[in-house]
Amino acid sequence: MRALSKTNLADEAIEAIRGDILGKRWAVGEKLPNEASLSAMLSVSRGTVREAVRVLVSQGYLETRQGSGTYVRATSDAGRPLTMARRASLRDQFEARLALDVEAARLTAIRKTPEIVAGLRRLLAERGNYDGGNQAAFIERDLAFHKAVIAASGNRAMIEIYDFFSASIADTIAATLGKDIPEPDMQAHAEIVDAIETGDPDKADAAVRRFMAPVLAALERMILS
Repeated sequence: MRALSKTNLADEAIEAIRGDILGKRWAVGEKLPNEASLSAMLSVSRGTVREAVRVLVSQGYLETRQGSGTYVRATSDAGRPLTMARRASLRDQFEARLALDVEAARLTAIRKTPEIVAGLRRLLAERGNYDGGNQAAFIERDLAFHKAVIAASGNRAMIEIYDFFSASIADTIAATLGKDIPEPDMQAHAEIVDAIETGDPDKADAAVRRFMAPVLAALERMILS
């Protein structure tokens, strides 16, 4: 692994580590060197290594195991499904997201606890409304709320799928911050939590569909215009 010297060190670190993964320097299931070792190998800060690993985890190449380390998840082009998803039309992406969000909300309503509901309300309060400021920070807060609903479903496969396509899902959030597609407001988000709190999966299902309906309607109008 070569030391890096270009300006955008995070991107370069991502490409260097991905290159070694695709080159099968490490086998699937093999543990990567620790953060300090990778930092020394690439001649970058540990923070840069941490960011590179985070991105490669989101792309499906790596997985982190709490208290254990980072392991290789795939040595082939794990990013291809994500790339193809992001090339799909925005309507297709929202429809796919709706399918995941609906089923997650149904399961979360069935399996909710007071702690889960309180956690969702806290994340929603932290999300706030978009005020035209730091878009990336807002998308991160909004995504954290939706990922928490997915996590609360208790379905590990859905959690993994949502995490893998989180970049595509972030794109759908970003799309609602422009002028053409309406952003679901705090009330629409709160209604999802309220429905989950009732413990009724049908109410949770309906709340998510109401949440997404204006977005899908706007996309249909854009396609037909």
